[in-house]
Amino acid sequence: MSSAAITTVIKMMESLPIEVQDQIAEHLREYINDLQDEIRWNESFQKTQSKLIAAAKQAKQEIAEGQASHCNEL
Repeated sequence: MSSAAITTVIKMMESLPIEVQDQIAEHLREYINDLQDEIRWNESFQKTQSKLIAAAKQAKQEIAEGQASHCNEL
């Protein structure tokens, strides 16, 4: 299953010397890997976002009620 954009890129690459094609393929691999990492990060963040919000609300409530303790150790 190939989109028109992929077909166009392939035709463009085919007109280049093989060494340049290899360089482009390597750049594309790295770029796609980076995109996949970003997608996984975003999916992970979306799954935990509600838990982070709930924890922040609880911490805010504990601070308001004077139940929170401060840790000054760095």
